[in-house]
Amino acid sequence: MRILSVRWVVAAIAVVAVASLLTVPSAMSATKITVSVGRQPWAAGNSPITQYMIDHKLFEKYAAQFGFDVTVDYRDYPSALPMVEAMVGGKLDFGMWGNTPIVRAIAQQVPLSVLDVGEGHFRFIIATRAGSGIRNLHDLKGKTVGVLLGGDPYNAFSQMLYWVLGNGDPRALNIRLVNTPTQAQAATVPKGMDATVVTYPAYLEAQLTDPNVKGIANSFGYTEDYYKGRLGEGAGHLYPEVKKSPFYPDGFYLHRSFWVVRNAIMDKYPNLVVAFIMAQQAAVEALDKMQPGPVAALVQKYWQLPPDVGAKVVKDEVLFIRNWVWPTQGDAWALVKTSQFMVAGKMIDKPLTWKEVTDDLAKAAPLLQTAYTRMGSYPPAAAFTDKNARDLRGLPVWDVSKWKLPTQ
Repeated sequence: MRILSVRWVVAAIAVVAVASLLTVPSAMSATKITVSVGRQPWAAGNSPITQYMIDHKLFEKYAAQFGFDVTVDYRDYPSALPMVEAMVGGKLDFGMWGNTPIVRAIAQQVPLSVLDVGEGHFRFIIATRAGSGIRNLHDLKGKTVGVLLGGDPYNAFSQMLYWVLGNGDPRALNIRLVNTPTQAQAATVPKGMDATVVTYPAYLEAQLTDPNVKGIANSFGYTEDYYKGRLGEGAGHLYPEVKKSPFYPDGFYLHRSFWVVRNAIMDKYPNLVVAFIMAQQAAVEALDKMQPGPVAALVQKYWQLPPDVGAKVVKDEVLFIRNWVWPTQGDAWALVKTSQFMVAGKMIDKPLTWKEVTDDLAKAAPLLQTAYTRMGSYPPAAAFTDKNARDLRGLPVWDVSKWKLPTQ
């Protein structure tokens, strides 16, 4: 028995030694790299998702599976516009952008690729002040409206005007626009502005401190509390025109923000991009197991909302409705249709073609499929084409060859 024990110990030592020889060189040969990631923590779903990634070092964790020792430089931005400059200048690797800057980037052939969905189904509110005389969208004619020019708030506003008032160009309706570069500013409905277009978190925060800030309508197609007009009075009335929108049931505007990556990074370190996508999916799945209040509490310092109020933002988020980050045909279509409305709103000269959009998304499709497989092939294939879903979706991006241009 003693001899066997000695032999067993010797064998065990040998196994440990071999294991050490296998792991030490691997650790020593890990590729050290610093990666910059631009996020918009004052926006919606990307905020708690990236915060969870930061708190639990998920990007670092999944990058290590591919032999990377990564240092992540997370950077907070108020909007996509400053990120565009940084990425074009090679000073930002990943960024989370809305439809509008992505459409411009694809049109201008900026060397970047769309990855996965960063957030979506964002509620934009038309806000005014009590006593302004503005109670519905028709009352905006001839008024001064504050909006983030060149961004998604303007795009959503343009489409609301198009479907309800018949023209997506504010100038044709004698609406004067004033740029509001931050949502905190827009939410106050500053002096000199009759109304503003504001994101939901900023609007909810403003209501906590100033009861005179009132909402009349939102981009989902419903009236807000201060509404009074042909549909009745108060919140919850559905504009019938929204059903004519190609984005219904999402609303007047199919808000999708996407993660984008510099092609130079993706070409040189494709597995690093896979790890980044996997980290996002892991964060979404983890947050889905939590109640909306605690999810909102993760980013209370940004949203400045009590968790029970911030939970309203969480419940709107398309990534928590889906519980996955993979882009679909419907998400791609959002870019095409958004570009068409941007032409109507005099933001760009010509719309993107279906081929321009699908060619861009196809570049990262193999990496997304790899991430999907490594994360357990979740959700099952049928979920992508679920006709009863609350959001517009379709076949995933790795089936881009099967995508067909929608007719609507």
